[in-house]
Amino acid sequence: MKAVVIIPARYASTRFPGKPLAPLGGKPILQRVWESLYRKVTDADCFIATDDERIADVAESSFGANVVMTSASCQSGTDRCGEVVSLLAEDGHTEYDIVVNVQGDEPFIRPRDVENLLACFDDPEVQIATLCRRIDSEEDLLSPNCVKVVCDASGHALYFSRQAIPFFRDVPQTEWLERGLHYKHIGMYAFRNKTLLEVCKLPQSRLERAEKLEQLRWLEAGYRIAVAETDYDGVGIDTPADLARAEKKWNTITHCQE
Repeated sequence: MKAVVIIPARYASTRFPGKPLAPLGGKPILQRVWESLYRKVTDADCFIATDDERIADVAESSFGANVVMTSASCQSGTDRCGEVVSLLAEDGHTEYDIVVNVQGDEPFIRPRDVENLLACFDDPEVQIATLCRRIDSEEDLLSPNCVKVVCDASGHALYFSRQAIPFFRDVPQTEWLERGLHYKHIGMYAFRNKTLLEVCKLPQSRLERAEKLEQLRWLEAGYRIAVAETDYDGVGIDTPADLARAEKKWNTITHCQE
């Protein structure tokens, strides 16, 4: 299987304009993501996808990234990935079997996390794959910013929610972590090329609008999402406060490696 890792990055974030270029440990966040993955994932090419010349200029001139310019009309990172594989195919690049979407604000991502996703496609029936991590804190369990996932017996997603799921009836919330397994969704996806192009054409769904979770659109349309467990627990950076927490974690990791 030939895979491509695409890192969508946009400048016009409502909560954190210019986020991909904000410094983390002395380098732009986007550069940290790129350096974590470029030439480190087996048999996978790597591209940054953006609609902003400022991001493209820094990525190409400062750290030599492969950049594909996309339309400003893309509504999500998934749409941006879909446009990239279409553009690459038109330009005569290899037609990729698997497309991995790694957000440009995940500077702690590891190559083995992507390999973990790609391994799901050893099963020819898998259309989409993502990751989860066991929740070990009540704060994460109850936070709407921590998306939860429940799976069937074969490891496919049944539902994603901002609420704590499963719900334990007649059990105090303080005991939920002791009574069962709860999983945090790690927002990283891999698609078969054909599936990616199909889901990019889907309209927003009822459940997606309710929870503001794009992956519910795919479930509602009948696509199956394989979920692999990981120990990865990065810091998603959505605000300057998140960046401050990421900086603290980065300094801790760097200190431990010295």
